[in-house]
Amino acid sequence: MKPRASMIILFLMPAGLFYLALFLLPAAWAFYYSAFDWSGFSDEMTFVGLGNFVKLLTTDPIFWSSFGNTLKIIFVGGFFTFTLAFLLAMLLNSGIKGKKVFRALIFLPNVIATIALTTMWSFAIFSPRSGVLPNFLKLIGWTSASKFLWMSADHVFWSMLIAIVWINVGYFVVLILAGMDRIPIEFYEAAQLDGASMIQQFFRITLPLMWDVLTVSVVLWSISAIKVFEFPFAYMGAGEDPNLYTIGVYLYIMGFGKRQPIYQLGYATAIGVLMLLLIIVVSIFVRRLMQRESLQY
Repeated sequence: MKPRASMIILFLMPAGLFYLALFLLPAAWAFYYSAFDWSGFSDEMTFVGLGNFVKLLTTDPIFWSSFGNTLKIIFVGGFFTFTLAFLLAMLLNSGIKGKKVFRALIFLPNVIATIALTTMWSFAIFSPRSGVLPNFLKLIGWTSASKFLWMSADHVFWSMLIAIVWINVGYFVVLILAGMDRIPIEFYEAAQLDGASMIQQFFRITLPLMWDVLTVSVVLWSISAIKVFEFPFAYMGAGEDPNLYTIGVYLYIMGFGKRQPIYQLGYATAIGVLMLLLIIVVSIFVRRLMQRESLQY
């Protein structure tokens, strides 16, 4: 057993060293810097202990607004993302021709640069003058709806959420399809012989037998929603309206500023630490909430 254990340690050592260097050590330094009032660009560091966290949680309304926007992305965006992902996955799994082509097209937004996606949605789709959506609504005679200002301050967050759902649906369709493809077809054939409807087959066969895949998908969605930064920042500009921040955008703004520098790296690091803790708590909560007895088939 000793040579076997030595071989296992030897093979795990490179990955362990990378994990230590790229995650554990930076995380430890983040906890350290979060305890200081520090600009990040000078040697002057004032120890404040938990002061940054107290300020964030008690006297910073922008943080709570950012937290609320992040929760909207997690729950509202997650609901529509998984609803559409399941519908598309069931459609692709129903024997439709060209399944691989449709799957590739649905997944395509995940391989396009974020800046290109934000430009497409803000100018090519939602623009009131040249956008595809307003012009389509005008073409079908829905003139009042075609004048809707998707990019106004009151609506830009929700238009962004539509785009985020569209981008992420393809990724989760692929995951859900992978879970569906491993379910033996004999189960569905037996259910059809017994007169089960498509809805009954979904809730009695598909969902229980791919519950572990769904659990992992929900965890991945929660983590990506908490960390989301690139798309909101590029879509809504350089963060001119604090009411539209996500936690990731607020972290960047406090660390590097908008048009004018702010340079509060200690405070920004505290936001990053809270994001890390939130990801850990949400991941554990989701796994506990969705924990079920594994089914063997």
